[in-house]
Amino acid sequence: MNHRESRTIAENERLRNAVRRNYGEVAASGSSGCGCSSSSCCGPSGLTSESASLAVGYSPDDLQAVPEGANMGLGCGNPLAIAGLKPGEVVLDLGSGGGLDCFLAAAQVGETGRVIGVDTTPEMVSRARQNAAKGNYNNVEFRLGEIENLPLADSTVDVIISNCVINLSPDKPRVFEEAYRVLKPGGRLAISDVIAVADIPEDIRADLAMHTQCIAGASTLAEIQDMLQSAGFEQVQVTPQDESRSYMREWVPGTPITDYVVAALIQARKPATASADVETQQPAADCSCSTQCGHSCCRMEIKVVGSGCASCKRLLELVKDAVGQLGVQADVFYVTDIEEIMATGIIQLPGLVVDGKIKTTGRVPSLRELKQMIQDEM
Repeated sequence: MNHRESRTIAENERLRNAVRRNYGEVAASGSSGCGCSSSSCCGPSGLTSESASLAVGYSPDDLQAVPEGANMGLGCGNPLAIAGLKPGEVVLDLGSGGGLDCFLAAAQVGETGRVIGVDTTPEMVSRARQNAAKGNYNNVEFRLGEIENLPLADSTVDVIISNCVINLSPDKPRVFEEAYRVLKPGGRLAISDVIAVADIPEDIRADLAMHTQCIAGASTLAEIQDMLQSAGFEQVQVTPQDESRSYMREWVPGTPITDYVVAALIQARKPATASADVETQQPAADCSCSTQCGHSCCRMEIKVVGSGCASCKRLLELVKDAVGQLGVQADVFYVTDIEEIMATGIIQLPGLVVDGKIKTTGRVPSLRELKQMIQDEM
């Protein structure tokens, strides 16, 4: 199943909005989930967020080391167990939630390292930032953004972690392409997520609740391998965790979900030689931004400033089309964080900023107009 081609834009937005709404309510209520499921853990099993996290691989010491409220019991494994983090590394967490994995990673990379959490739900980002303040974490930051359009520059991250989040995306190939883009050459993925081990019935696929509970959107092992390899990754490993069935049964009690899905550990690496020619290339003597030689001094910085609305995303897609048609070297960012929006100086959304200059606000220009706006700054 090609998840990129199987749904319309409207259907994808419907899924994204359902996920934001569901996890926004979890964050705002201060409640927790039951494993990846965001439903309450107060069912017949008596599970709590702590027992749910212990079941998927965290230790009591892990849970005691983070601020209260960071562990929301929303994972399906422990990606840090396979990440092999080292002091000084830059770590990105896709779908950072309350910040559990970010705070644990911060301790491993130390003061010389850095951890960035990205989440699409404003309420989650707010909660994570409050948790970071409580714990006095100086090397952790949380950004509002979509994992399909990461608010990070190219080749800036050593390790990407994620815990039971990518299955929620309606465009998983794009997630892995973005992961590849922001990873440094030689950078690696360490992911825990849900995969399909049998054909998921259509009634479950169509159930929004089953999607937000990390079941309906699961891809097969072969599909994930193909998506990762197509994005450019090597050393791809997808390892099903059959023992996960014991705790996943509690996600939706009374349903046979473990007949169709299990948790898996996903690992991959960006080739060490990827983009090395760009990283080491020296600009020509007459190098300027108009030459587009590929060196960092000649890459344009384009920011699409929005709120996640349909018009904002339409502008983002048009900008990407314009960049592609012009053949320019550019880093395109989707800015949705309120503080970052204010820093751009844009008041009416959506907006476009090219190399620090505001080009348009409050409307979606045509593709022809956008190409001209970009060309004006080349």
